[in-house]
Amino acid sequence: MLTKKKETVSVRIDPDLKKQTEKMLDSMGLTYSSAITMFSKAIVNEGKIPFEIKADPFYSKENQDILRKSINEAEKGKIVHHDLLEDDK
Repeated sequence: MLTKKKETVSVRIDPDLKKQTEKMLDSMGLTYSSAITMFSKAIVNEGKIPFEIKADPFYSKENQDILRKSINEAEKGKIVHHDLLEDDK
């Protein structure tokens, strides 16, 4: 059986996020390399990112409209209350 040559992928990532990710992967019995390989295979097999990617609701048009209105009211000296959408975290 021939072993295919492996490529090296280099990425920049926040050190704390890397440590947290490595800890979680280790608890699953995975290495960073094996997780990236699994992720890559899922992209190829599914023809898409294998999970839903959502924008932070803070940047939604609805929130931006609320912020503009609040800023206008604050500039006029009014007390400002808002109901911004928040991330599910």
